[in-house]
Order: sequence, then C-alpha cells, then structure tokens
Amino acid sequence: YGPGFLQSERSQYNQAIQKTNDEQLILNLVRLKYHDSPLFMEVSNIASQFTLQNDISITTQLQAGAKGIFTPDAGTFVEERPTISYSPLHGENFVQGVLTAISLKTIVLLFHSGWSVERVFKVCLQRIDKLKNAPGASGPTPKIAPKTEKFFKTAKFLQQLQSQGGLDLVYRVINGEPQLVIRISEAFKNSETANKFARSINATIGQTSYVFGAPSIKDKQSIDIVTRSLLGIMFYLSEAVEVPEQDIVEGRVTVTKTDDGEVFDWAEITGELLRIHNSPNPPVDVSLLIFYRNYWFYINDSDLISKSTFSLLAQIYALQAEK
Repeated sequence: YGPGFLQSERSQYNQAIQKTNDEQLILNLVRLKYHDSPLFMEVSNIASQFTLQNDISITTQLQAGAKGIFTPDAGTFVEERPTISYSPLHGENFVQGVLTAISLKTIVLLFHSGWSVERVFKVCLQRIDKLKNAPGASGPTPKIAPKTEKFFKTAKFLQQLQSQGGLDLVYRVINGEPQLVIRISEAFKNSETANKFARSINATIGQTSYVFGAPSIKDKQSIDIVTRSLLGIMFYLSEAVEVPEQDIVEGRVTVTKTDDGEVFDWAEITGELLRIHNSPNPPVDVSLLIFYRNYWFYINDSDLISKSTFSLLAQIYALQAEK
C-alpha cells in the first residue's frame, strides 16, 4: 500500500503548494495596488502519516436445538494525519532580497533560460541610458503618468533581433564592474533593426557589442542601466490589477493623471505583460483566482501573455526571496 499512497498523494501536495504559492503572489499584487502591506508565508514542512487497519472477525449465535450460526465480518480503515507547517517570511535576509536591485547576472540568466528579452527588460529594468521605463511605478502608484514609449521601442528592437537569432546577452566583470553586454551577430550588426537600437541609446551604429553597467560606477566606459528590486517589480506589475469602479470613486486606489489631466490607463504600459481582472461573482475559465475586498481577482486561463509574465515573476521571486 505504501507506494500507492506515495503515487497518489505526492502529486496532490505538489499541485496544492504550486497553486497556493501563485495565489499568494497574485494576492500581494492586489494588496500593493490598494497600498496594503504584502505578506509572504512559506510552507516549511509537510508530514503526512497514513494508518492502514484491516479487521476480520467471525461472530456466532447459539440457539436451542440448533447448531451454531456463524457470521463473518471484514473491513479496511485508512486514516491520513497531515501536519503542515507555515513560516512567515521576514528577517534581514528576506528583506534584503526583496529590496535589493536585481543583478545584471540575473537578467542574463533569465534571457538564457528562454525568456523574451523584451519581457525581461520591461519587467526588470527601470532605465537604459536616458530611456525610462516608469521608474516611479517601482513604488506606490504615481499620480503623474509615466512616459515609456521610447524604452518600449528599444526593447522591441532587441526582441526582433532575438527572434531572428541575431542577439545574445553576456554577463562579465571588468575591473570590479559588473557589466551586461548586448551582442549582435555580424550578420545583423548593420541591419535596420540594429541601427534603430543603436540610435535609441545614442550609440555608434554597426557595432557588435554594447556594454551596460551601473550608473554608480565612476570613469566607466559603459552605458547606464538600472534594474528594479523584486518589490519594485511587484509594484510595477500591480498596475495591471483592474479595480472595481466603486473603489476608484471612493478613493481606495491612486488615480494616475496625464499631463492634460485625463485619467491614465495603465494598460498602455502593462497591457502587453499582464492583466488581472475583477468580478463581484466567481468567474469561470480562470488560471488563477483570489478573493479580496469583497471581489474576485483573476487571470484568464486563455491569456497566455499574462500567464507567461506571472510565471516569470514567480521565477524572479524564487531567485530573490530565497537569497
């Protein structure tokens, strides 16, 4: 019986942990949208004990003038006693992991793990040279709409080169300076897309290597690049949470305005990354669902773009929070 229990129960616990981890992550995105404090809890231990008991008995009744009448009885009883331990994540190491800017080495690792360079740069970077990717969104919702058009175009140029097989990212350390090197193959270095990328960062066209480093390094020969922290990424992606109109009217969330005083639609920035919808009633055909502030917040099961970005966020969380 032991192998049978292992086969049936291990996968169920695996699925339950994966599902609740994702629910916790989306719950914290919604919390940040409402300026509520996030909280993470880790399943630190699961111990499940099974008890199997077989009972076999025979009873008899003796009646006057008759031989014994025998009645057999058998039964099997299975009992599971799971013990699950939770640990709130806190302390210096966890806080540092959440607040520390993602390293350039991690950016390269994500790229070589198969992620789109456009998705990684949009999620993880605040700035390339003078091109800004909503740095104010790395904290609570800003009141003034960010301008990200030039940054998004630059990321799109790189994505086009990646899809054509002409792009590579390399991490290196030169004279103590961590660097991210964008390499464009010889076949594509003079392509229209490569030239547009070079012009967007004010670099010389026709190069095969473009070197980026932290702006804090003095006397460096690299182009500035600024990454977000894990918490900054979560604040940024929390703008993808669509909140009920009533909560907007009653001032429960910050309303971002354009220069003209119009309400800014954050879908212009996060729409190609992540969409978290809301509903007063439990929706159907969902990938992920949580209940918060009397509303259901969810990601559609058919929204592959949102599911991909959420999976990327989960990987970044695993890398940063467990440092």
